[in-house]
Amino acid sequence: MTILILFACIALLIILISYARLHTFISFLLVSILAGFLLGLPTEKIAPAIEKGIGDILGGLLILITFGAMFGKVVAESGAAQRIAEVMMKLFGEKNMQWAMVCIGFVIGIPLFYGIGFVLMVPLIFTVVYRYKLPAVYIGLPMLAALSVTHGFLPPHPSPAALVVQFGADMGLTLAYGFTLAIPAIVLAGPVFSKYLKKMPSEPLATFTAKSIPSEALPGTFNSFFTALLPVLLLLLVTGASMLWGDQAQFATVLSFIGAPSVVLLIAFGYALVTLGLLRKTDMATLMQYCVEALKDVTPILLIIAGSGALKEILTATSVDQEIADKLQGLPLDPLILGWLMAALIRACVGSATVAGLTTASMVIPLMEQAGTNPNLMVLAIGAGSLAFSHVNDAGFWMFKEYFNLTVKNTFLSWSIMESLVAIIGLIGVLIINYFLI
Repeated sequence: MTILILFACIALLIILISYARLHTFISFLLVSILAGFLLGLPTEKIAPAIEKGIGDILGGLLILITFGAMFGKVVAESGAAQRIAEVMMKLFGEKNMQWAMVCIGFVIGIPLFYGIGFVLMVPLIFTVVYRYKLPAVYIGLPMLAALSVTHGFLPPHPSPAALVVQFGADMGLTLAYGFTLAIPAIVLAGPVFSKYLKKMPSEPLATFTAKSIPSEALPGTFNSFFTALLPVLLLLLVTGASMLWGDQAQFATVLSFIGAPSVVLLIAFGYALVTLGLLRKTDMATLMQYCVEALKDVTPILLIIAGSGALKEILTATSVDQEIADKLQGLPLDPLILGWLMAALIRACVGSATVAGLTTASMVIPLMEQAGTNPNLMVLAIGAGSLAFSHVNDAGFWMFKEYFNLTVKNTFLSWSIMESLVAIIGLIGVLIINYFLI
């Protein structure tokens, strides 16, 4: 009955948004309230759960999205993104631009959380798209596939890192297996799949593009690349310093502060204002106007993400994820397949890869011990499953839809299928490795 209610609520949400043309945020609130009632959440707890869900998801994403948007706008308007696009086009050529995006997405995705990588790379994607008149989804999806794979498969991202600890897995082996799986997953779900999406209509947000600037008036190549990649460099620096000197309490506290994603973006934004703005004779009033324009464009995205957080919290508060996991435990399946399936269904229900991975972990540990399952491969099986079936209760779904200005239908046909392909290819890879290790 719980599953039927869940699917009915998701169907209603799609109907309200796509056919009734109700604003997505309002649709989320109405469906969240209905889901709370139907799933048996006490009436007095529905409103607090909705408020908590909105607060939790915006607490983690508000600074990232707003400062990421302002940072991206400055990079675009200054001409730095144009310079980067020109250099990339010379290096890779238009025919290989997808592979350039894949490489950048994979390198960026290893140290960065998915949300940060997304908002930092979107300006680069859109600059390439507008400057060379290339299909937006065709160019952008491969990079986002790379970001998604690193988020689900590879430590130090939250879910795989936590699973390594819980299962007593070997971090080095998990990373080695993860890299082995990541390559085919990214290639097939990214460049190969996106070839079928060349004609998908998409008008990306214009805020991250700027009018063409003569080449001689653009920022220098080093300044453009260094500023655009500064958030990544800072995080890599902090990670390396933590490994070397993290045992010193006072130093560890400073690193923890500097390495916080919001602080990293604040530092990068300030640096961009100076090097791409003030030092190039752009006054502060103009720079702040760029920021205002960027914020106007991302405000609707924040509302939609807030709505998805409300629905996610209702589903979590009613223990839908635990109920599904309990029912799946008795299935006569290989533990690796069962772990993947549990994570996939929980992801579909609550919309969070991290929640899906961590919820599944406690359920499969007894099964692993009984069957002698390889813990490194279980980390990857659950990580792959936690990426499956991304849809309307996932903030990533709405970020992709709104940034790329797609219909709900086309977001399903591009984003949701890409995420599910990554999950399925990951499971196949895990089973192949397990076959040769037995």
